[in-house]
Amino acid sequence: MSDPSLPELEAERDRLYARLAAVGDFRRGSVSENYRRCGKPNCACARPGHRGHGPRFLWTRAVRGDKTRGRQLAAGEVAKVRRELARYAEFAAAVEQIVEVSEKICEARPARSAAGAPPVPEGERGGSMPRSRPRRPPR
Repeated sequence: MSDPSLPELEAERDRLYARLAAVGDFRRGSVSENYRRCGKPNCACARPGHRGHGPRFLWTRAVRGDKTRGRQLAAGEVAKVRRELARYAEFAAAVEQIVEVSEKICEARPARSAAGAPPVPEGERGGSMPRSRPRRPPR
């Protein structure tokens, strides 16, 4: 099986862009369903085997700085938020496919040199070693 041609790859990328534009509203995170016990000894939730009060639905997501944000959802919001979370998965999958196709396009597109000579393949490089952290001054 031969590799796709440059025009075929560009057409695939255009198709993926159209799919990306059609995703609609989305959000990151997850929805959890929680039950809790109130702590009153005579409440039904105190009995063994009882799940507790609930369900309560919590939408959580990661934000910059290794933090997590959450918000309790109203019962009417849960289905809407779950649909938006599913659309985020579609968005992320489409972006990953666009990146893969774009890399193939970059490899298939001929390089243009100043002298007009054919490009010399260099291969992939490993990059440099990560830098060490600067030391903090003593207190």
